[in-house]
Amino acid sequence: MVILDTVYVRTYTVSMNITLSIDEQLVERAREKLRTTGKTINQEIREHFEHIVGDDDLESAIEFFVKTSGNGKPEAGWKWNRDELYEDRIKWPRK
Repeated sequence: MVILDTVYVRTYTVSMNITLSIDEQLVERAREKLRTTGKTINQEIREHFEHIVGDDDLESAIEFFVKTSGNGKPEAGWKWNRDELYEDRIKWPRK
């Protein structure tokens, strides 16, 4: 058995500057639209790149899940039933 001590592991993020060729009017229209959301063009492009590569902010997703889990209001008398949840999976023949 191998024990891995991760107490002293550190992760550093290094930012990279890139240059884009984009029409000025397009940039201004994007700025106006993003201003209503409180975002900058830089933030929007960064988030788009994260989405493309699948690095969406895991920590904020987990935080959202923890905050919202248990907030549902199930119908009175409803109980969780595994067979009902997997009913389609156990039907044969499968479609």
